[in-house]
Amino acid sequence: MRVLWLSLCVLIVDQFTKWLVVTNMVRYESIPVLGDWLKLTYTRNPGMAFGLSFGPPWMVTVLAVAATLLICVYLWNVRRADGPFRLSLALILGGALGNIIDRVAYGVLYDGLGWFQGQVVDFVHVDLYNGWADLPLLGTRYVSLFPIWNVADMSIVAGVVGFMAFQGRFHRSLATALAPVVVVDADGKVDGVTQPATDAPVIVVEPPSPTTSPEVPSRP
Repeated sequence: MRVLWLSLCVLIVDQFTKWLVVTNMVRYESIPVLGDWLKLTYTRNPGMAFGLSFGPPWMVTVLAVAATLLICVYLWNVRRADGPFRLSLALILGGALGNIIDRVAYGVLYDGLGWFQGQVVDFVHVDLYNGWADLPLLGTRYVSLFPIWNVADMSIVAGVVGFMAFQGRFHRSLATALAPVVVVDADGKVDGVTQPATDAPVIVVEPPSPTTSPEVPSRP
C-alpha cells in the first residue's frame, strides 16, 4: 500500500528530530524559538499521552504495541477505501511506531536500562498563555496550554482529526458498494412483479427490440 510511505516519512522525521534533541540538549533544557509561545524543551514521558501512567513501563509499551498491530490490521482491511481516509490511518500508524521505538529501544540506547524500559522523548513546547496573574486566588501560577509533545504526537493528532472527518464518507461509500442491485425491466417490474420500494441501485433492462428474419426467396 502506497500510503505506508507516509508512515515511513513520519517515522524518519520523528526519530531524526528526537536524535537531535537527545544528542544536543540536556534533560529539561529549554530553547526559545518564538519567545514564550514556542520553545524546545527536552523532557521524557514514561507513561501514555498527556503524562498519564499506570503500572510498570513495560505494560504501557505492550499495550502500545497491541494497539499499533490493530491499526495495521484495520488499515489492511480498508486498503481500498478513499485516499484521505487511508492517509489519516497512515499518519496514526507512523506516529504510533515512532513512540513505540522510544519505549522499546531508548532504555537500552540512552539510559542503560533493559528493553521495553524506555521513555518517549518530547520537546515541542507550545504556550498561548503563560500565567494567571490577573485572576484572584490563582496568583501567578504557570499553566501550559498544551503538553510537551513530539512529531509522532502531532502526526497522531492530525491522523485522528482526519479519521473523524473522513470516516462518514468512507462508510457511505462502503454501504453503496455492498448494497444489492435490483434488476427491473422497462415497465418497472421484477419477474413480472411491480418493483418494491428500495434504496438499492437499480439496473433497468430494456426489452429486446423485435427482429424479423429475412425472407428466403422461394425457388422457382
